[in-house]
Amino acid sequence: MTRGGPPDRSSGAHASVGGDAAPDAGKSAGAGVGSAPGEVMAYIGLGANLGDAGATLRQALLELAASPGIAACEASPFYRTAPVDAGGPDFVNAVARLRTTLAPLALLDLLQALEHRHGRERPYRNAPRTLDLDLLLYGDRVMHDPRLTLPHPRLHERAFVLRPLLDLAPGLVLAQGPAAALLTGLGGQAIERLP
Repeated sequence: MTRGGPPDRSSGAHASVGGDAAPDAGKSAGAGVGSAPGEVMAYIGLGANLGDAGATLRQALLELAASPGIAACEASPFYRTAPVDAGGPDFVNAVARLRTTLAPLALLDLLQALEHRHGRERPYRNAPRTLDLDLLLYGDRVMHDPRLTLPHPRLHERAFVLRPLLDLAPGLVLAQGPAAALLTGLGGQAIERLP
Protein backbone atom coordinates (compact mmCIF):
# COMPACT_ATOMS: atom_id res chain seq x y z
CA MET A 1 0.00 0.00 0.00
CA THR A 2 1.22 3.46 -0.72
CA ARG A 3 1.39 6.36 1.65
CA GLY A 4 -2.05 7.34 2.84
CA GLY A 5 -3.56 4.43 0.88
CA PRO A 6 -7.09 3.08 1.04
CA PRO A 7 -8.39 0.82 3.80
CA ASP A 8 -7.38 -2.82 3.63
CA ARG A 9 -10.78 -4.31 2.78
CA SER A 10 -9.75 -7.85 3.66
CA SER A 11 -9.44 -7.12 7.37
CA GLY A 12 -11.47 -3.99 7.91
CA ALA A 13 -8.29 -2.28 9.11
CA HIS A 14 -6.83 0.92 7.71
CA ALA A 15 -3.12 1.29 7.16
CA SER A 16 -1.88 4.75 6.42
CA VAL A 17 1.76 3.97 5.81
CA GLY A 18 4.21 6.80 6.35
CA GLY A 19 1.35 9.29 6.23
CA ASP A 20 0.86 12.56 8.01
CA ALA A 21 -0.63 12.79 11.48
CA ALA A 22 -4.36 12.91 11.94
CA PRO A 23 -5.63 16.38 12.72
CA ASP A 24 -7.63 15.10 15.70
CA ALA A 25 -4.67 13.53 17.53
CA GLY A 26 -5.26 14.27 21.19
CA LYS A 27 -3.53 14.50 24.52
CA SER A 28 -4.50 11.10 25.88
CA ALA A 29 -3.29 7.73 24.76
CA GLY A 30 -6.74 6.37 25.76
CA ALA A 31 -9.64 5.16 23.65
CA GLY A 32 -9.48 8.16 21.32
CA VAL A 33 -11.82 9.75 18.80
CA GLY A 34 -13.76 7.24 16.72
CA SER A 35 -12.91 4.19 18.84
CA ALA A 36 -15.59 1.54 19.18
CA PRO A 37 -16.49 0.09 22.58
CA GLY A 38 -13.81 -2.36 23.70
CA GLU A 39 -11.14 -0.77 21.51
CA VAL A 40 -8.03 0.79 23.00
CA MET A 41 -5.63 3.24 21.37
CA ALA A 42 -2.09 1.85 21.44
CA TYR A 43 1.17 3.25 20.09
CA ILE A 44 3.88 1.03 18.63
CA GLY A 45 7.50 2.06 17.99
CA LEU A 46 8.98 0.62 14.79
CA GLY A 47 12.63 0.49 13.82
CA ALA A 48 15.04 -1.36 11.57
CA ASN A 49 18.67 -0.95 10.55
CA LEU A 50 19.42 -4.08 8.51
CA GLY A 51 18.43 -4.68 4.90
CA ASP A 52 15.92 -2.33 3.23
CA ALA A 53 14.69 -0.85 6.51
CA GLY A 54 12.05 1.42 4.96
CA ALA A 55 10.52 -1.43 2.95
CA THR A 56 10.54 -3.63 6.04
CA LEU A 57 8.68 -1.01 8.09
CA ARG A 58 6.10 -0.49 5.33
CA GLN A 59 5.49 -4.25 5.09
CA ALA A 60 5.29 -4.65 8.87
CA LEU A 61 2.69 -1.87 9.03
CA LEU A 62 0.57 -3.59 6.38
CA GLU A 63 0.82 -6.91 8.22
CA LEU A 64 -0.02 -5.24 11.51
CA ALA A 65 -3.07 -3.54 9.99
CA ALA A 66 -4.31 -6.86 8.58
CA SER A 67 -3.95 -8.71 11.90
CA PRO A 68 -6.99 -9.91 13.86
CA GLY A 69 -7.79 -7.57 16.73
CA ILE A 70 -6.44 -4.47 14.94
CA ALA A 71 -9.25 -2.14 13.87
CA ALA A 72 -7.05 0.66 12.48
CA CYS A 73 -3.37 1.38 11.99
CA GLU A 74 -1.95 4.81 11.17
CA ALA A 75 1.76 5.50 10.79
CA SER A 76 3.87 8.57 11.40
CA PRO A 77 6.38 9.72 8.81
CA PHE A 78 9.63 7.77 8.75
CA TYR A 79 12.83 9.14 10.30
CA ARG A 80 16.53 8.29 9.98
CA THR A 81 18.36 8.13 13.30
CA ALA A 82 21.75 7.09 14.59
CA PRO A 83 21.75 4.06 16.91
CA VAL A 84 21.36 4.90 20.62
CA ASP A 85 23.31 2.67 23.02
CA ALA A 86 24.10 0.40 20.05
CA GLY A 87 26.32 0.06 16.99
CA GLY A 88 25.58 -0.63 13.35
CA PRO A 89 24.02 1.36 10.53
CA ASP A 90 21.49 4.16 10.98
CA PHE A 91 17.92 3.18 11.81
CA VAL A 92 14.69 3.99 10.05
CA ASN A 93 12.08 4.66 12.75
CA ALA A 94 8.37 5.41 12.93
CA VAL A 95 5.44 5.11 15.33
CA ALA A 96 2.07 3.50 14.59
CA ARG A 97 -1.19 4.39 16.28
CA LEU A 98 -3.53 1.41 16.56
CA ARG A 99 -7.10 0.88 17.60
CA THR A 100 -7.12 -2.64 19.04
CA THR A 101 -9.24 -5.08 20.96
CA LEU A 102 -6.18 -7.15 21.92
CA ALA A 103 -5.05 -7.20 25.55
CA PRO A 104 -1.53 -5.83 26.15
CA LEU A 105 0.24 -9.21 26.31
CA ALA A 106 -1.67 -10.50 23.27
CA LEU A 107 -0.58 -7.39 21.37
CA LEU A 108 3.01 -7.98 22.52
CA ASP A 109 2.77 -11.57 21.24
CA LEU A 110 1.57 -10.27 17.86
CA LEU A 111 4.45 -7.78 17.67
CA GLN A 112 7.03 -10.43 18.52
CA ALA A 113 5.56 -12.82 15.93
CA LEU A 114 5.89 -10.08 13.28
CA GLU A 115 9.51 -9.46 14.32
CA HIS A 116 10.24 -13.18 14.04
CA ARG A 117 8.57 -13.37 10.61
CA HIS A 118 10.94 -10.61 9.45
CA GLY A 119 14.05 -12.44 10.66
CA ARG A 120 14.59 -10.67 14.00
CA GLU A 121 17.36 -12.28 16.01
CA ARG A 122 18.47 -11.32 19.51
CA PRO A 123 22.13 -12.40 19.73
CA TYR A 124 22.89 -9.67 22.30
CA ARG A 125 21.29 -6.58 23.82
CA ASN A 126 20.81 -3.71 21.31
CA ALA A 127 22.07 -5.78 18.38
CA PRO A 128 21.34 -4.46 14.87
CA ARG A 129 17.90 -5.64 13.79
CA THR A 130 15.80 -6.40 10.76
CA LEU A 131 12.69 -5.23 12.65
CA ASP A 132 12.05 -3.91 16.14
CA LEU A 133 8.48 -3.39 17.37
CA ASP A 134 7.94 -1.90 20.84
CA LEU A 135 4.62 -1.41 22.60
CA LEU A 136 5.00 2.16 23.84
CA LEU A 137 1.56 3.06 25.20
CA TYR A 138 -1.64 1.08 25.64
CA GLY A 139 -4.39 3.52 26.44
CA ASP A 140 -3.67 4.93 29.88
CA ARG A 141 -2.60 1.52 31.21
CA VAL A 142 0.27 1.29 33.66
CA MET A 143 1.64 -2.24 33.83
CA HIS A 144 4.65 -3.95 35.39
CA ASP A 145 4.86 -7.53 34.16
CA PRO A 146 8.02 -9.61 33.68
CA ARG A 147 7.35 -9.48 29.91
CA LEU A 148 6.02 -5.94 29.52
CA THR A 149 6.25 -2.55 31.21
CA LEU A 150 3.74 0.15 30.24
CA PRO A 151 4.30 2.89 29.40
CA HIS A 152 7.57 1.82 27.77
CA PRO A 153 10.20 2.66 30.41
CA ARG A 154 12.58 4.58 28.08
CA LEU A 155 10.26 6.22 25.58
CA HIS A 156 10.75 9.64 27.18
CA GLU A 157 14.55 9.33 26.66
CA ARG A 158 14.49 8.59 22.92
CA ALA A 159 14.11 11.21 20.20
CA PHE A 160 13.53 8.42 17.68
CA VAL A 161 10.35 7.57 19.62
CA LEU A 162 9.17 11.01 20.73
CA ARG A 163 9.49 12.78 17.34
CA PRO A 164 7.23 10.34 15.41
CA LEU A 165 4.94 9.92 18.43
CA LEU A 166 4.37 13.68 18.45
CA ASP A 167 3.42 13.52 14.75
CA LEU A 168 0.46 11.34 15.77
CA ALA A 169 -0.32 12.86 19.18
CA PRO A 170 1.02 16.44 19.26
CA GLY A 171 -0.38 17.30 22.69
CA LEU A 172 0.70 14.08 24.41
CA VAL A 173 1.68 14.40 28.06
CA LEU A 174 3.66 11.59 29.70
CA ALA A 175 4.31 11.03 33.40
CA GLN A 176 7.67 12.83 32.91
CA GLY A 177 6.00 15.88 31.32
CA PRO A 178 4.81 17.12 27.93
CA ALA A 179 6.31 14.98 25.16
CA ALA A 180 7.24 18.08 23.14
CA ALA A 181 9.27 19.49 26.06
CA LEU A 182 10.95 16.13 26.62
CA LEU A 183 11.95 16.01 22.94
CA THR A 184 13.47 19.51 23.19
CA GLY A 185 15.72 18.20 25.97
CA LEU A 186 17.07 15.49 23.63
CA GLY A 187 18.70 17.86 21.13
CA GLY A 188 21.88 15.76 21.06
CA GLN A 189 20.08 12.85 19.39
CA ALA A 190 20.16 13.49 15.64
CA ILE A 191 16.95 12.69 13.77
CA GLU A 192 16.08 13.39 10.13
CA ARG A 193 12.62 13.10 8.59
CA LEU A 194 12.68 11.01 5.43
CA PRO A 195 10.78 12.05 2.26
